Amino acid sequence: MDGKIQKILEEKIHDSINKKNEIVLLVKSLEQEKNENALGYGIIIGRLYNSFYYQSRRVLNRSPTDQEFSEFVKLLKEHESELSNSFS
Repeated sequence: MDGKIQKILEEKIHDSINKKNEIVLLVKSLEQEKNENALGYGIIIGRLYNSFYYQSRRVLNRSPTDQEFSEFVKLLKEHESELSNSFS
């Protein structure tokens, strides 16, 4: 994965965790209290996925390759406990 994109995604991971209150408010507005943790985690992953594609197109002027997507998934795995624990 391009170093610029990885840096942006690392920042986005921490930003998403810091915006937990916004995500909790969104989850509660959808009345999904039973699945609050799963939905909140899904929202974070969706934001990161969107950022990954947007930044790839903006920085690299192209869609990400399969290899870059695999690296994105690996980056998420590296931060999995940090991300999922933010809603526990």
